[in-house]
Amino acid sequence: MNTSQTRPPAQLTIGGDITVNRLGYGAMHLTGPGMWGPPTDPDNAIAVLRRAVELGVTFIDTADSYGPGDNERIIRKALHPYPDDLVISTKGGLLRTGPTDWAGEGDPYIVPLGRPAYLRQQVELSLFNLGVERIDLYQLHSIDPTVPLADQFGELVALQQEGKIRHIGLSGQPGVTLDDLAHASAHARITAVENLYNIADRVGEDVLRHSEEHGVAFIPWFPLGHGGLVGPDSPLTPIAADFGANPAQLALAWLLHHSPATLLIPGTTSVDHLEANLRAAELTFSESEMTAITEAVDAADMDIWRPEPAHAH
Repeated sequence: MNTSQTRPPAQLTIGGDITVNRLGYGAMHLTGPGMWGPPTDPDNAIAVLRRAVELGVTFIDTADSYGPGDNERIIRKALHPYPDDLVISTKGGLLRTGPTDWAGEGDPYIVPLGRPAYLRQQVELSLFNLGVERIDLYQLHSIDPTVPLADQFGELVALQQEGKIRHIGLSGQPGVTLDDLAHASAHARITAVENLYNIADRVGEDVLRHSEEHGVAFIPWFPLGHGGLVGPDSPLTPIAADFGANPAQLALAWLLHHSPATLLIPGTTSVDHLEANLRAAELTFSESEMTAITEAVDAADMDIWRPEPAHAH
C-alpha cells in the first residue's frame, strides 16, 4: 500500500501551555480486578509505567476512582519524582461503592458525585496520592445531574485559582455532548474532553470536530473498542497485515490521523503490548487508505458496547 502521506502531528498542546506526545498511556488497568484495590502484580505495574516513560510517553491518564486511589499511588511509586515533561491527568466526581461496581460486562454501576466539598476533598487526595502540588489536568469524571453545574465547576475554578489545578477538563459516561460542553464552558475554561470514541464507535463526532476547531484536546477512552475491534476476528486484520502491523496498531494510527485533536490513552498491563501500541505512531496512511480502513470496519457491522449514562444518586 502507498504510505507516502505526511505523518500526523506527533504532539498536541493542552490549554496553550502544556505540550505532550499524542500517544499517551491509560493507567486504569494497573489496579486489581474490577479496577478495585492495588495491582495484583505491583512490580509489573511499575515496570509498565517506567517503560512507557522510557519510550517517550509524556501523558498518563488516571482517576481517583481507579482503586480507588491505588492507581494514583502506583504511579507515584513508579515515577516520582516525575520527569519535567510528564503530565499526569486525573479525574474526580465518581463514587465507588464496592469492588463489583465495574467488575463485569454490561452496565457498570456509575454514581456521580459533584458536591463542591466532595470535589475539593478528592482534589486534595489526588494531590497527596500523586505527590504533587498542582495537577496539570483535572477532569470532572462525570456531570452530577443533582448538583448545579455552576457549583461543580465553580469549585474546580476555585481550586484552579488556588494553584492546585492547572487546567480543567470534562469526562463523560458514556460521553460528553456539545450541550454538556457548552454548559460547562459557561463556568470554566474546558481544555480537554474525554469521551468514548474509536474507529468502530464514532459517537460524538461533533464534539471531536468542535474540539479540533477550538483547541480542546479530545481524549478517546476505549480507543481500541471492547474486544471485537482488535480481537482474532477483527475486520482490521487483513489491512493491518499489509502494513506489517496488528489491528490494535492500525486502530490507534487511524485515530492519530483522523484528527490532530486526538490524544490517545491506550491501556495495557503488558510491557510487550505497550511497546507494540506505541509503534502505531510510525504508521502513515494516505487518504484512500484511511477510507478503506473506515469502510472495512463499518461493513463488519460490529456489535457496539456502551455504558449506560451515569446514575443519579
